[in-house]
Amino acid sequence: MGDFRSWLEDTRNFIHFSLLLVVPLLIGLVTWLANTIDLLPFLLFPPLVSGAFTLFREPESQYASPRRFVGGMTMGAVCGWVALAVSARYWYRVPPETFQINPGAAAFGVLLTGIVTWALDLEESQAFSTALLVLVSGVTQFVYVVSVFASSLVVVGVFVVWRREIYEQRADYLYQTTHADDQVLVPMRGETADTVATFGAQLAAAHETGKLVLFGVVNEGEHATDDAVDTDGGAELRRVTPTEGAATGSSADGRVSTDAADLPAAARETAESLEAHAESLRDRFDIPCEVVVVAGEPDDARIAVEAATETNCDLVVTPYQTADGELTRFIRGLFDSTLDVVVLRSNGERTSWRRLLVPIKHYGEVAHAMLDFAERLAGEMSYVSVCHSIDSEGDRRTAEAMVADLVEPFERAIETRVTTSPLESFLSEHADNYDLTILGSSTDRTVVSRIIDAPTFEQLKELDCDIAIVHRG
Repeated sequence: MGDFRSWLEDTRNFIHFSLLLVVPLLIGLVTWLANTIDLLPFLLFPPLVSGAFTLFREPESQYASPRRFVGGMTMGAVCGWVALAVSARYWYRVPPETFQINPGAAAFGVLLTGIVTWALDLEESQAFSTALLVLVSGVTQFVYVVSVFASSLVVVGVFVVWRREIYEQRADYLYQTTHADDQVLVPMRGETADTVATFGAQLAAAHETGKLVLFGVVNEGEHATDDAVDTDGGAELRRVTPTEGAATGSSADGRVSTDAADLPAAARETAESLEAHAESLRDRFDIPCEVVVVAGEPDDARIAVEAATETNCDLVVTPYQTADGELTRFIRGLFDSTLDVVVLRSNGERTSWRRLLVPIKHYGEVAHAMLDFAERLAGEMSYVSVCHSIDSEGDRRTAEAMVADLVEPFERAIETRVTTSPLESFLSEHADNYDLTILGSSTDRTVVSRIIDAPTFEQLKELDCDIAIVHRG
């Protein structure tokens, strides 16, 4: 089910699945109505099916217009009726009901349909079908026109409900980060830990149920007791190993259930520092902010994963750190877990991110997560830009459609850019104009692929803007 849901996140897959599910049921409904009221001629079904396919296949195109669909098909039926009556009366002088199919009548019906639908801005391919079918429908012209209008109204009614309630809301139904990744754990590591905590708080605050947990590790040698103890600020300290449960932290109001006890100086300093920062973030973002301090190996990612599990966190936001030119063992350990991870590379100067650049390499759940995080970070006066690199101009239309499908479900206006420049060159030239660039982690690539072409974030060490690397667990 998880794989199927991820597959459905691709808008093209979602549309094709909807076509296979909705259109057959819709035509079955129209057929049942036709049999019940003995009104709709069977020959009208082919243009209804192809018209419904056009609506659902391109729900954002200019031809997916309810007015155009109903009006075009109905006017086509009217024009066919007029062509039939005029041809029979003035050219062949026989009653319309006895008129046999004639090339002149067919040509006149198509010509009249083209003129009328063009003049009324109701151009619809199915209009020409309904104009011709009146010649062989076997029913009176008035009944035929009413049948076309009623059946097209049923089809377009279902389409409008599907587009408004399902297609345009698909991010709420399908994109897994939309209603998740709001319980954020931040390992307080390195010189930019305070900035990273602010970043994590901003992500959490975008959801009503958001929560922030500041996580600190005290070297085991600095804490001699196995019992949980608390500080004056309310942070709880407990010895933890990767196979044991991680420490639970203080609640948003600072209450803990343990008795006060003396802590070694290093542990007390860590806990009180985190609690002070947590209080500042509570006031700024109005979200619950807990503090968890554990005793253990600081570079062991399993301890952070255990702490996130115990505190019900589904997203870890951690500072960017490298060793010998590669990501540290701690970050690589987080990437190996089932948690979503955001790694923030920052110089520590920014505390808000208003201009965001999101380079997209391909469609998928990572791209959706990147855009979801960008929307959370962007305020009312902010703007988000999505860029995609193509190899040649021949790929432009496909790329523009993909990018449009990506940004369409999100409420805010998002700029889209498609460039023929290599992505790394484009970012090197333009990223300095932004506060933050959000990239995918490339952890789904093979080892050979990573050797041949290094991950994008490893090639952008000289960028002045902050960089967030998004990994889906």
